Amino acid sequence: MTISLEYSFLLVSLGVIAGIINTLAGGGSNLTLPALMVMGMPADVANATNRVAVWLQCASGMTGFRQHNKLDTQDIIPVLIPNVIGGLCGALAAAWLPPSWVKPLLLGTLLTMTVIMLIRPATFAPPAGTPVKHVSQTPSAWVGLLLAGFYGGFVQAGVGFVLLAALCGTLNYDLVRGNALKLACTLAFTTLSLVVFIADDLIRWAPGLILAIGTMLGARIAVRFAVSANPKVLKVFLLVMTLVGCIAAYTF
Repeated sequence: MTISLEYSFLLVSLGVIAGIINTLAGGGSNLTLPALMVMGMPADVANATNRVAVWLQCASGMTGFRQHNKLDTQDIIPVLIPNVIGGLCGALAAAWLPPSWVKPLLLGTLLTMTVIMLIRPATFAPPAGTPVKHVSQTPSAWVGLLLAGFYGGFVQAGVGFVLLAALCGTLNYDLVRGNALKLACTLAFTTLSLVVFIADDLIRWAPGLILAIGTMLGARIAVRFAVSANPKVLKVFLLVMTLVGCIAAYTF
């Protein structure tokens, strides 16, 4: 697939914005998926190609959070177990089910997350000093992470909101540490998704890697902002992104 210099610049630019949005909240794929589809990719191919950029963005963001001591590495494995199981099931569903299922699931999920954020804001930002819970002692977190994994494996767009609801709402992580673990979860089930999509020959590597240049840069910018930003600012940003995601999902 031949990619012009202008289109490459567009992909990198959108990738930077999407990397920032995905690292601090979620929904950056609402920008990148339409950009890939403009190239003539079917929805399932664009969905698969987008995962290349998401995978590298997560790796870049995780590295940044770890350098700032905001990634709770001891919690990664317990959190990943239900998330990976769900992610594998979601990726298989994405490869086998009609692409027409994507939009209703995306819009419905984002609307639900927006309502929860407005009605129960503590779900995404528990009060300071709230003790963190362990997954094994919190069945609701296990179920939430399983469903988040399935959604991420199936759609990807907006999965950050679902993961933050599980990590912050049921396990009481603050938004910064929740975002760091969110990237670990996304990296894990995106790896499984990529395996499935590669096997089905759905990935177009050139645009995916060009897009990834931008998402990795955006992730590093977002980490620097997150570790120094006021928690209230992060909370407002999260709410705005859910509203923007709803609008994008409706019009997409």
